[in-house]
Amino acid sequence: MIRYEENIEVKGARVHNLKNIDVTIPREQLVVITGLSGSGKSSLAFDTIYAEGQRRYIETFSAYARQFLGGLERPDVDKIDGLSPVIAIEQKTTSKSPRSTVGTITEVYDFLRLLYARAADAYSYNTGEKMVSYSDEQIGQLIMSSYDGKKINILAPVIRSRKGHYRELFEQIAKQGFVKVRVDGEIRDLVKGMKVDRYKTHDIEIIIDRLKVSDTEDFRKRLAETIPTAMYHGDNVMMVLEEGTDVPRYFSRDLMCPTTGISYPNPEPNTFSFNSPKGMCPRCNGLGHVYEVNRKKIIPNPKLSIKAGGLAPLGEYKKSWAFRQLETIGTRYGFELTDPIEKIPAEAMDVIMNGGNEKFDYTSKTLGVKRQYHIDYEGIANFIHSQFESNDSKAIRRWAKEYMDKVVCPTCDGSRLKKEALNFRVSGKSIADLAHMDIGELAEFFNNLDHSLEGNQKIIASEIIKEISTRVQFLLDVGLNYLSLNRSSKSLSGGEAQRIRLATQIGSQLVGVLYILDEPSIGLHQRDNQRLINSLESLRDLGNSVIVVEHDKDMILSADHVIDIGPFAGRHGGEIISQGPPSELKHQHTLTAEYMSGVREIPVPAERRTGNGKKIKLEGCTGNNLKNITVEFPLGTLIGVTGVSGSGKSTLVNETLYPIMNAHYFNGVKKPMPYKAIHGLEHIDKVIDINQSPIGRTPRSNPATYTGVFSEIRSLFAKTPEAAIRGYKPGRFSFNVKGGRCETCQGGGMRVIEMNFLPDVYVECETCNGKRFNRETLEIRYKGKSISDVLEMTINEAVDFFEKIPKIYRKLKTIQDVGLGYISLGQQSTTLSGGEAQRVKLATELSKRDTGNTFYILDEPTTGLHFEDIRVLMGVLNKLVDKGNTILVIEHNMDVIKMADHIIDIGYEGGRDGGQVVATGTPEQVAQHTKSHTAKFLKEELKAEIPQSVDR
Repeated sequence: MIRYEENIEVKGARVHNLKNIDVTIPREQLVVITGLSGSGKSSLAFDTIYAEGQRRYIETFSAYARQFLGGLERPDVDKIDGLSPVIAIEQKTTSKSPRSTVGTITEVYDFLRLLYARAADAYSYNTGEKMVSYSDEQIGQLIMSSYDGKKINILAPVIRSRKGHYRELFEQIAKQGFVKVRVDGEIRDLVKGMKVDRYKTHDIEIIIDRLKVSDTEDFRKRLAETIPTAMYHGDNVMMVLEEGTDVPRYFSRDLMCPTTGISYPNPEPNTFSFNSPKGMCPRCNGLGHVYEVNRKKIIPNPKLSIKAGGLAPLGEYKKSWAFRQLETIGTRYGFELTDPIEKIPAEAMDVIMNGGNEKFDYTSKTLGVKRQYHIDYEGIANFIHSQFESNDSKAIRRWAKEYMDKVVCPTCDGSRLKKEALNFRVSGKSIADLAHMDIGELAEFFNNLDHSLEGNQKIIASEIIKEISTRVQFLLDVGLNYLSLNRSSKSLSGGEAQRIRLATQIGSQLVGVLYILDEPSIGLHQRDNQRLINSLESLRDLGNSVIVVEHDKDMILSADHVIDIGPFAGRHGGEIISQGPPSELKHQHTLTAEYMSGVREIPVPAERRTGNGKKIKLEGCTGNNLKNITVEFPLGTLIGVTGVSGSGKSTLVNETLYPIMNAHYFNGVKKPMPYKAIHGLEHIDKVIDINQSPIGRTPRSNPATYTGVFSEIRSLFAKTPEAAIRGYKPGRFSFNVKGGRCETCQGGGMRVIEMNFLPDVYVECETCNGKRFNRETLEIRYKGKSISDVLEMTINEAVDFFEKIPKIYRKLKTIQDVGLGYISLGQQSTTLSGGEAQRVKLATELSKRDTGNTFYILDEPTTGLHFEDIRVLMGVLNKLVDKGNTILVIEHNMDVIKMADHIIDIGYEGGRDGGQVVATGTPEQVAQHTKSHTAKFLKEELKAEIPQSVDR
């Protein structure tokens, strides 16, 4: 008998579709919750267990503190016992801030900053020499040893290479009691009203003292007073000039270049932070990129004249100040506004783009009259730039952004830091060099760093290096060796972000915590799966409980305890259909068990399509880590792009191929990664990209509104005889606009009761009883059903109900075909799982009339899908390909890869060792490849006989 405290007991869970279930979850074990997409896995793990853990944590705060946090609703569950503090590692938790990077999330960059502040050597950005710094005593000793018996001037630099007349400065120096200054290398007496040429750059130093060096007590005393005075006026820098010479020697309390005298402030961790004014590049404010005006966007067609709208931001000619100024510029440079822009002189175009300010006389040839004109024009490019930088209106900034490109900051070259920070080095590398390395390379660097440090540097750095090395090792353990520290966190996939948080949690060494993870294997190649499982086991072995929502076969088999939720999805799910160790699961009669034991499987196709003989050829791709590769995509086939994480699949497809195709068919503006040429675009009509972004984040969004079928249903209701008599239009049947909706709940169906110190309570609206519409609207019925009844229907019910209405039927049928027949038409988008949301998106695209010549791109469509869901999805995709369309899938899931007609495997590794085409061909051909990581796993999947290549 297991002791009560050793389990987490959940009694009567009813969140979303859970059917009042009781479940016992063993503590300090690796527990996997599996089941069909939409069966209630996340409802149990996140919306019940995690939500209750969060609520209990918030309850520990005072009522005063809770009012600022906003209350958390109690999940619909009778009770949960044995709950530890809960940490959820979800897919959507990374910051979308452009300042957040892999380095900052994992804290590795914080330790790097500390290392560089304490143990780095500084070098001059002018000469490359090592910087030096001295104490006042050392400076005194150096002066006595270097200038013994010689006459010297001690100077304090106050102005370096700056323009101005400096009259006030000279007066101030005289008031302080000094009588001589050195201006541009010449020693001069200070006189009343003294000034210099304001338009030239000057160097000015105060002569603090003139001495003859000798080894006497008096001299030492005088020097000891002079040095602090010089340092005070020279901002911690002073110069010694031997009489009769022109070349001074610099001394500084700060780090200083011995030749040119430039100095750096003493380093601190903030000096290396791109989020602090002390360290960030002043041009890009630490973002690493700037927006620059793109001339081609301002002048899209140089054959047009200015009058005909050749300057896109100004549009066609109208009587305004801007066009009057352009006419004046035309008078000055001899062109008309009706001339094509390409014929306008370059000098004039420079004034139009960048502005000008000049007066000129012009004699009219017809009248013989002389007139003075004044050009005072800001320039289109300058105006756009100033609006983007300083205007408070979001709409105007968005307008300005249309004519700009995001480019790497030319000042810091994308490193985000000031030039001073970039000239501190450890073992010859700057902090930006380390941030650019991938994690694998970084681990190598720190393993060898100990040997290249000496003396105090080694003692100071040893503890910091230890901290960095352990954190880097955790990142390697979860299969992220290809990421670099400066990778922006918003460019990470859901799985990558989760694995980074997992590595950070392992690093924190917490004990007795309940971790809940949501499909951490997303975006992870089969090869790295074991590394991930080992990391989860190490979390468990520390003394934590780990719950993982997962469909991956290896993860299920590695668990200590498996909970299978089903039997089906949506309202037909929400029950515990089996639980126990994985060995017992195989003997159950559930969908999961049948796929695990091989009773059911996704079959390998009997034959492979060879396509229609046409292809798209993409040549010379060099974006990110791609090594100048050329790839062919055979049309009319199902193409799988495979490879280990970080090998360059997304760079090739999402960053290079898709932007090129989108620009070609739909004038998309996203700039593709560098490539040389593309051939064969004429064989395709359009491109559709179905990605993983959520379909809606408000409770008012639902599958009916997203797919557009609700507009058709509203039009149908407006055409009923009763609606026509009453004069109702389709807008009457919308719950988002006034007229037909219930005004008490504003069409939401629920009312929020604010409870001040307690969480807000949602109650069904008492006016419409949750139906969203007013009484008059609900009186209109079609085949006996009101608009509210239709929203309550499941997709399966609605398909039968609207069978005779082709426009509505077609859209609903595609949602049913992708396996979502169980969701209701009006279900809030916020309650859909990740896999469901992506399939709603897929159904929306599929319901549009395909041309039989469409190119679909899907990025990991199996995210959140059970084996059975994958079988249904592949059926839909195969139907599309059979009609002549082309589907390109980026995927790690072997069930999808083995069904592809053509595979493009990218590798060999991730990061710098990736970016090459390893193998191409049918799955059978790729499986024979010896160096491909994908081939090894594909070979195991293809146990069936090798099918013949047949046209289909």
